[in-house]
Amino acid sequence: MHIRRLAWAGLEIEAAGTTLVVDLVRYPTELFGLRNPEAELPLPAAGSVDAALVTHLHADHTGVPALVRALRPGAPVFRPAPFADALTEQVERDLSASGLVTEVMAEWDRREVGPFRITAVPAVDGLGSPQVSWVVEAGGRRVLHGGDTLFHGAWWSIAQRCGPFDAVFLPINGPVVDAPALQPPSPFPAALTPRQAAVAARILGASAAVPIHHDDEHLIKPAGYVEADGPIAEFRRHAGELAHVLDVGEHLDLAPDLAA
Repeated sequence: MHIRRLAWAGLEIEAAGTTLVVDLVRYPTELFGLRNPEAELPLPAAGSVDAALVTHLHADHTGVPALVRALRPGAPVFRPAPFADALTEQVERDLSASGLVTEVMAEWDRREVGPFRITAVPAVDGLGSPQVSWVVEAGGRRVLHGGDTLFHGAWWSIAQRCGPFDAVFLPINGPVVDAPALQPPSPFPAALTPRQAAVAARILGASAAVPIHHDDEHLIKPAGYVEADGPIAEFRRHAGELAHVLDVGEHLDLAPDLAA
């Protein structure tokens, strides 16, 4: 597996000539009605992607224009079940109007795309929208993408059914969110904190833990979105030898397991 970290929570995963993307976006801050069109963000080549996975339908995880550009004609978009709320309704409309082929996957559903076996596993969205995490396997290697999940009680089930993992990609920014659609606001983090991500990685039996969904220099955040201080340093402190930090655009290569 050849994995490239894209903006915010995005990944591009290639194996044996087949390419997947997870949580692909062009402008990660569109969830907040903001854009930075000057940013140089890595994207897959146009028409190069064979399937897309989205953990949930917030605009910072499901970039419909980016998906339209990246996917081959007829390539599927695997997604969680729809549920009308203020944070997903516009993306649902855009996705419906896009002509993209979508397929809902429930927890523990599996699909195969080329060399990949894809499993939807439990996750909990901190702002109330339906969410799944994704397990992706190819060539005897196995990774998990955690979207922007909270800490939950299904880590052990995921580890038992799908693990261990060569790498897990987990949110670490622990944002406290004060949004007009979510009043009164919660004072608690709406995604994993650095320490929680490190604990989840150990429960999952990960060989490497890669932080995602944390502040990048090209992102603009509103006052109502307050991230954990110094999330990378804090994550390294708790994850220790498991921490494997990738900048946007950097790669992680997992050679095929010839014994698998």
